[in-house]
Amino acid sequence: MSSNFPLNHDELSKLTKKFPTPFYIYDEKAIRENIRYFTKAFSIFPEFREYFAVKACPNPYILKILAEEGCGADCSSLPELMLSKMVGLKGDYVMFTSNETPASEYQYAFAEGDIINLDDITHIEFLRKSLGKLPETICFRYNPGQAKHGCNSIIGKPEEAKYGCTREQLIEAYKVCKAGGVKHFGLHTMVASNELNPEFFVDTAKLVFELSLEIKEKCGVNIEFVDLGGGIGIPYREEQKKVDLEYVANEIHKLYERMIVPAGLDPMRICFECGRPITGPYGWLVTKAIHEKHIYREYIGTDACMADLMRPGMYGSYHELTVSGKENAPKDHVYDVVGSLCENCDKFAVQRPLPKIDIGDLLIIHDAGAHGRAMGFNYNGKLRAGELLLRENGEVMQIRRRETVEDLFATLDLDGVANFR
Repeated sequence: MSSNFPLNHDELSKLTKKFPTPFYIYDEKAIRENIRYFTKAFSIFPEFREYFAVKACPNPYILKILAEEGCGADCSSLPELMLSKMVGLKGDYVMFTSNETPASEYQYAFAEGDIINLDDITHIEFLRKSLGKLPETICFRYNPGQAKHGCNSIIGKPEEAKYGCTREQLIEAYKVCKAGGVKHFGLHTMVASNELNPEFFVDTAKLVFELSLEIKEKCGVNIEFVDLGGGIGIPYREEQKKVDLEYVANEIHKLYERMIVPAGLDPMRICFECGRPITGPYGWLVTKAIHEKHIYREYIGTDACMADLMRPGMYGSYHELTVSGKENAPKDHVYDVVGSLCENCDKFAVQRPLPKIDIGDLLIIHDAGAHGRAMGFNYNGKLRAGELLLRENGEVMQIRRRETVEDLFATLDLDGVANFR
């Protein structure tokens, strides 16, 4: 179920006078409490680390909060690596999990001492040429193919995914890297997105532990850390249940004691790279009703659009929506709540029972703290929303301003336009 919005109607109305809608707002206190809960659940392992998926919420203020709570960073691009460095994260606190990676990005990660997680066996030689040698620590991404079932539609079937190595390729890859002087090894897989079944993650750990034992036997390589990926979902709908992290941790720990300890691989660092369950429930997109339309359906038009939050349009994803000040009013109207993009999928809610919405009402779109602002775009020349942070002391600060037309045109060479023929 969606987390309660931390501001009352009067507080939000006052805030919009200083920061016009649309904007994202994040709750620092709730994020801190949430990551503490997450890490405590897995503290039963000799070593545990959450590498926050920077792509979920790439803002240095959010990253700094999480770094202060002991998180590392999972990065997939040079800018994400740079953001991590800005908040003091580097070395084994940064996991560089990318694919089709340019040499310059590997070089940057290597210079910072970040862990490089290779996506394919052919990348070994590419990395060697890029760096002049192989790093002392290396990790590989595993694609289990048909060995892993029950994956959801966002990532899809592993055998149809572009990511990772096959089991056979991994055995060869670790042998090659060991012969090439690599001293420390990790193993990674990522096969789910927004998954709510706790057994899915236990099964993934079993799969990775089995492979770790096979690698030790066939390659003489000790896997020192396993990254079980992300994919832990959040309950976007009221009827959905939050993943029981204590249960997941305890069940994985049983496997660890039964498989990893007897094999002589203890202590092995257990890692996750979650984004959504860390910040997702504690970020909201606030927008204003600016139009209404009465044709074959009842429509409410907002000053935000799919360029600010594309998940509903892209995936058909559900986000709870509340009308500020009308939280307890009867939901006796049915609306499509839409934005202004020239795409009919630009809808935040479809045929949604809601209280009567009047022009000027503030609408709060819940569970937007991950893969929300980060997935924004500029199609139709739309300017993406800014971001605010509700501090633990109750103050609100701007952590990213709204884009301007000047930002949008900044990469254009405008000087020669007038004389262009």
